[in-house]
Amino acid sequence: MFYVYLIKSINSPNQKYIGFSSDLKQRIKDHNNGKSIHTSKFKPWELITYLSFSDERQAKEFEYYLKTHSGQAFANKRLWK
Repeated sequence: MFYVYLIKSINSPNQKYIGFSSDLKQRIKDHNNGKSIHTSKFKPWELITYLSFSDERQAKEFEYYLKTHSGQAFANKRLWK
């Protein structure tokens, strides 16, 4: 399976991140252990939601969509708490 996930910083709730992984549990651990340059300064992170895909290309395309202007509007309305 392939996952598109949304995480939010616990200490800085305005900091959000959208990512892709084939190993969601390990990827969240990596974010919280500072192994990602983009998220290390805002750790710890909490998982808000994730979507699973059986097709890697579909997952990557959905992640890309969520990072566009219309995708951000969708995520703000439907996916973020």
